[in-house]
Amino acid sequence: MSEAPILQPSTLAIHGNRVREKQSNSILFPIHQTATYVHETVGVTKGYGYSRGGNPTVNALEQAIAALEGTATALCFRSGMGAISTLCLALLKAGDHVILSEVVYGGTIRLFRQVLENFAIEYSFVDTADLDAVRQAIRPNSKLLFVETPANPTMKLADVAALAEIAHAKGLLLAVDNTFLTPLLQDVLKLGADISMLSTTKYIDGHNATIGGSLATHDETLTERLRLVRKTLGTIQAPFDAWLTLQGLKTLPARLELHCRHAAAVAAWLEADSRVHCVNYPGLDSFAQKAIAERQQSGFGGMLSFELDASVEESLRFIDALKLCTCAESLGSVETLVTNPATASHCDLSSEERAKLGVSDRLIRLSVGLEAPQDLIADFEQAFAAVFGADGGAR
Repeated sequence: MSEAPILQPSTLAIHGNRVREKQSNSILFPIHQTATYVHETVGVTKGYGYSRGGNPTVNALEQAIAALEGTATALCFRSGMGAISTLCLALLKAGDHVILSEVVYGGTIRLFRQVLENFAIEYSFVDTADLDAVRQAIRPNSKLLFVETPANPTMKLADVAALAEIAHAKGLLLAVDNTFLTPLLQDVLKLGADISMLSTTKYIDGHNATIGGSLATHDETLTERLRLVRKTLGTIQAPFDAWLTLQGLKTLPARLELHCRHAAAVAAWLEADSRVHCVNYPGLDSFAQKAIAERQQSGFGGMLSFELDASVEESLRFIDALKLCTCAESLGSVETLVTNPATASHCDLSSEERAKLGVSDRLIRLSVGLEAPQDLIADFEQAFAAVFGADGGAR
């Protein structure tokens, strides 16, 4: 028997693991908006009993994501934080210790500080770009190394293959939040991670239409443990959100190609402008960890952050003056989105904590969308003019 052909990403996103609805042969898998399912006879179902445990539309999305992750299946959740919370409750118990990237999404920080700490779960925030620091942070009770790379919002990278080697030598599992790049730009499981986590709200959906998350692993026993805990907590993805995400996923490769191209153009323009103090983008030669990005990524992504050569007040006024770039708390969509992390994703941290992590009060995070880069640059120019005067503060 001949092996199945290896599909290219654009084909895989459309056809990989796709299941067809049999009754009408609809080209789109239908929305099974139902809570429960009829038993064919007592104790006999067609694989579904109650939608908290499983749903055909959610399963269709899970199979599509699994095709991208290269796993037998994936599990989808109500949100990215629902996925992370389920992962932690599935793996950890009181007295266990977790090592986390020090620059990590603010919601993950809240989960550990304000929820899991109440259950005697220990944790340490570590510079996961420093391999020696990671080694030194491992304790006898350490169970999980949870890494976000590129980090939100500084774009700081962690060497996934090196961290996997360190974690496995000490019996830890390595989970990677791969939201910024997705498996198409960074295959964390192939690099050695045990668990890939995505906020499907972002690039997988790509249209600001849904909230969702996913987990994928090659470990079938762990998958079933996660499935059990998800069913118990009720954190499964909603059918309509799963259906919308399925449609967005089909264009993911095409969108990522444009996101990368546009972000590179915008980052280069910002870095060359004297009104900009610094730019964080892994595709720039000035980015200190570019070699790691080139080694473990197949693209530099659509995310960047930068600081103006201006005060905090002027930086916030610059954001407010933007017209084409939308100030909103998300990323990875067709629209370019801009935020100030100090007042958004990292607002729960003190100014001292943010400063230690490189998240200054004037830092601006940009999720570059599919608009023409020259139009985005024109929007920056008019915002400069609005804040600094007719010449835009040119130096």
